[in-house]
Amino acid sequence: MKKKTLILGIETSCDETAAAVIEENIGTIPNILSNVVSSQIDVHKEFGGVVPELAARSHIEKIDLIVSKAIKESGKDLSDIDGVAVTAGPGLIVCLSVGLNFAKSLAFSLNKPFIAVNHLEGHALSPKLVTDLNFPYLLLLISGGHTQFLSVKKYGKYKRLGTTIDDALGEAFDKTAKLLGIEFPGGPKLEKFAEKGDSNKFNLPKPIINKGGCNLSFAGLKTAILRIIKNIKSDQEKYDLAASFQKTIEEILYIKSKIAFKEFSKNNSIKEKAFVVAGGVAANKGIRKKLIQVSDENDFISIFPDIKLCGDNAAMIALVGLEKYKIKKFDNLDLSASPRLALDKNAKFLKGSGLIY
Repeated sequence: MKKKTLILGIETSCDETAAAVIEENIGTIPNILSNVVSSQIDVHKEFGGVVPELAARSHIEKIDLIVSKAIKESGKDLSDIDGVAVTAGPGLIVCLSVGLNFAKSLAFSLNKPFIAVNHLEGHALSPKLVTDLNFPYLLLLISGGHTQFLSVKKYGKYKRLGTTIDDALGEAFDKTAKLLGIEFPGGPKLEKFAEKGDSNKFNLPKPIINKGGCNLSFAGLKTAILRIIKNIKSDQEKYDLAASFQKTIEEILYIKSKIAFKEFSKNNSIKEKAFVVAGGVAANKGIRKKLIQVSDENDFISIFPDIKLCGDNAAMIALVGLEKYKIKKFDNLDLSASPRLALDKNAKFLKGSGLIY
C-alpha cells in the first residue's frame, strides 16, 4: 500500500509558537495527527500588546520543544515526515525568521522538501481540514492583522473583493478592549463584557458603510469609543459601550457581506455558494450568528472552521504545505521572510495599517 504523505507545519508569524503534523487522505479530508499551539499571553500581558522582540525570543526558547511534541503526539517518527512547511509571511519579521530558520535547518538535515507558506492562505484553506469544501467560495478573513473579502477560485488563485482601509477588525477589538480596561488579550474577552450591557445605549458610527463597495473601515469607530470613554463613570456604562461596539461590528459585517455576496455571484454562477469565515475573530459568537443570518437570507451556505482552527495554528500551514507538495512546488533554502506577503498579488494597493502588503 502506498505511503500516505506526512507534512510537518510550523507557525511563528506573531505570538503563537505552533507545530502540527497532517496526513494525506486521497480524495478526502486530511487527518490532523497533532496540532500543538503554545500561547505567549503571559509574556505580553503586562505590556498590553505583543512586543515583537519578546515574541521572537519566546519562539526561540520554545520551538524545538513544540515541534518535538507535535512529532510525538502524531505517533510518527521525524524520519517519516515527507516535507517541512512553514509560514513565510505575512507577520512580524523577527518572529517569522525564527520559524523559517528552524524549518530550513530541519528540512536540510532530513533531506526533505522545504515549503514556504502564506499565512493568509492557511486561513483561506483551513475549512478544508474539517469539511469537503468545493471551489470556488467566498472568504471573509477576520483576524488581528487582516480583514479581507476574497474569492477563493482554487488552490493558489485568489481575488480580493474588499479589505480594510485602516485597522484590521481584530485590532479594533483589542484596542477597544484596552480602552475599556479589559486585560490583554482583550478582544476575545470583550464579547463577554458586552453580554452584560445594553447594545442600544450608544449610537456608534459605521465608517464607509454606504460606499467603498466591500471595503471596510474601523478607525473612526475606534476614535468614537475613545471620545465616549472619557465621560464614562460606571462599570455598567462600560458594559453598555462594549455591547454597542459588538452590535455595530455585527451590523457592519452584515451589510458589507451582502455587498460581497453580489460581487462574488457576478463572476460565479454556481448552484451552491459557500461563505467561509476564518481567522481569530471568527470565534466571536455574535459575529458568527449574524453572518449565518445574512448567509441564510442570501442563499449562501455559511462555513466556519472549528474554534481551535480559527486562530493561528500550524495545521492550516501543513495543509497548504500538503497542497504544494502534491504539485512539487518547493522552495529554496535561501528564501527570506516576507512580512507583507499578499494573497492577491494583483489587487490594488490601499494605504492603511490594516493592509498587509
